[in-house]
Amino acid sequence: MSILGSPPDARNPRTLSSRPPPSVLLLPTGYYIAGGALAVAVSFLVLALLPPTALDRLWRRRLTLLTFSDALRTLFSLISFAGFILLVAAGLLGSRDPLSNPLPLVIWTLLWAGFTLLQGLLGDLWAWLNPWYGPWRVASRVFGLPADDASRSRLPNWLGYWPAFVLFFAFAWFELIDPAPDDPARLAFAVGLYWLVSFIAMLTFGCDAWGKRGEFLTVFFSMVARFAPVERHDGRLSLCWPGAKLLAAEPLPLSGTAFLLLALSSVSFDGLSKTFFWLGLFGVNPLEYPGRTALIGIGSFGLVLSFVLLAAVFALAVFLSQRLAGDRHSFGEAAGLLVWSIVPIALAYHIAHYLAVLLVDGQYALVALSDPFALGWNLFGTANRMVEAGVVAGAESAWWLWNLQAGVIIAGHVLAVLVAHGLAWRLHPQPSRAALSQLPLTLLMIAYTIFGLWLLATPTAG
Repeated sequence: MSILGSPPDARNPRTLSSRPPPSVLLLPTGYYIAGGALAVAVSFLVLALLPPTALDRLWRRRLTLLTFSDALRTLFSLISFAGFILLVAAGLLGSRDPLSNPLPLVIWTLLWAGFTLLQGLLGDLWAWLNPWYGPWRVASRVFGLPADDASRSRLPNWLGYWPAFVLFFAFAWFELIDPAPDDPARLAFAVGLYWLVSFIAMLTFGCDAWGKRGEFLTVFFSMVARFAPVERHDGRLSLCWPGAKLLAAEPLPLSGTAFLLLALSSVSFDGLSKTFFWLGLFGVNPLEYPGRTALIGIGSFGLVLSFVLLAAVFALAVFLSQRLAGDRHSFGEAAGLLVWSIVPIALAYHIAHYLAVLLVDGQYALVALSDPFALGWNLFGTANRMVEAGVVAGAESAWWLWNLQAGVIIAGHVLAVLVAHGLAWRLHPQPSRAALSQLPLTLLMIAYTIFGLWLLATPTAG
């Protein structure tokens, strides 16, 4: 829930008196223009100079590390579930301060900001740690429920990913628009209710079926994990190039395409919503930020608008790509395949966007986890740790923070172009048509990269 380029003090109502005075870190205008120009140059060089066969051989390389069994998956999930119950209890019974209560810090910082990064680096850890699988296995044995066979899914196929889309939108609205998403008791009620509803859905439709198309965290994390350079297949763990697994993905239906676009647009709107530019459009004085309650209507409109605009521009790019290449594939198939190229950009933007909050609020999480119920405990020896907010504030930290955020965004764009080009070969075996078809999508990626770098540079309020 941070704003790109601004320290947590400037964007977070959960400020303590011990924190340093607010400051805003701004990226020089010339910096993001140069970054955008670099992205343009690299993108077209990749399209023009790399032969298809060489890049295909690169994507296919694997380095086997070890073999392992999934036998412990149930145990890890049950441990995760136990931790979840303790966090909900801490939310209801612990400190009312969101910076001292572990529930908001774990949900918004460690899970949403940090764990997404781990999924993109290490693969699908969520498959082992999600808090539903273990309890579902236990309930299945106790109540004699049918086996969870994905080939005989009890979830109607026509629903597609729409349940996950609706739940993701509700999650994004709660995070970005709700007046008090950090309130421990309010958050405990929300996550507890969500766990219960999802568990009932898994008992009804099957854990695998609901997890793959209905439970939005599982859907989101599994999509992000496809970018990871770690691959798990048939009990073997191997290394591959980042993004290589995206090239083997099946085309998503319309609902899956919408889900991925929502994942990107919601994080983008999080960065846009408190900029001077956005607030000025609605006559809000950014120097007198009125608070989240006064902006519920504007925020809800912006969240929907950001998705609609991104979906429209992406659809236009795919349509133009088909026309340029003389594509015989259906629009839905082309869009469902090419949307996988959005994953590197979404992951890069997620990392850059949440970097500041992860570095600072991650320290608060270590402190809070040692004393979850504010009883003076020191379970992990970190309860008395001093939090260093200066790691993202002040001139001394500005240079490395700017460069890291901008570098991540540009690298994500370049990888997205490579992935998109590889996916285009599946639609157009002829290299010249594949390259031609990618021009509209490449322009979209470049524009989005410049937009992300602009968010690093523009002033924010609140």
